[in-house]
Amino acid sequence: MIYSSACEYAIRAATHLARRYQDSAEMIKLRDIAEAEGLPSPFLSTILTRLVDAGILGSARGPTGGYFLQRPPSEISLFEIRAAMDGEADLESCAVGLAVCSDTSPCPLHETWKPIREGIRKYLESTSLESMAAAVERKQPDRSEPDTSATLLPVREEGRAEGAGGAS
Repeated sequence: MIYSSACEYAIRAATHLARRYQDSAEMIKLRDIAEAEGLPSPFLSTILTRLVDAGILGSARGPTGGYFLQRPPSEISLFEIRAAMDGEADLESCAVGLAVCSDTSPCPLHETWKPIREGIRKYLESTSLESMAAAVERKQPDRSEPDTSATLLPVREEGRAEGAGGAS
């Protein structure tokens, strides 16, 4: 696992804000983010407050208030969000918890885990909210096409769908 559930929710919420971002910061209500992303509002409130404290998001109270990105999505990395939510100690510390672990004094897992940690860090640092938002947009079903994802019941020989009522 590269981050906690709270961090996952933070990334999803920030990506939602990035998808709604235009040339200026648009205020999005907590309940709208929670509903769109299927996240629990009370927990999300705590998460968004941490992102505000970290300077990633801004917020305003009141009927026209909400949350917004403090900078353009292209300038906010997943690493910033992860650091705000989970810190970065696990990307620096020993994989087995030894106090002294380095290239000169490695633990038994050092050589295996060092490139993995470096790869995770590099990925998080190089992935922006803008690219996350674009990826989500690409993966959304085309809204102009009719929904054909419904499972059709197989048709039995009598022409009636299986499971469509009636005794067999």
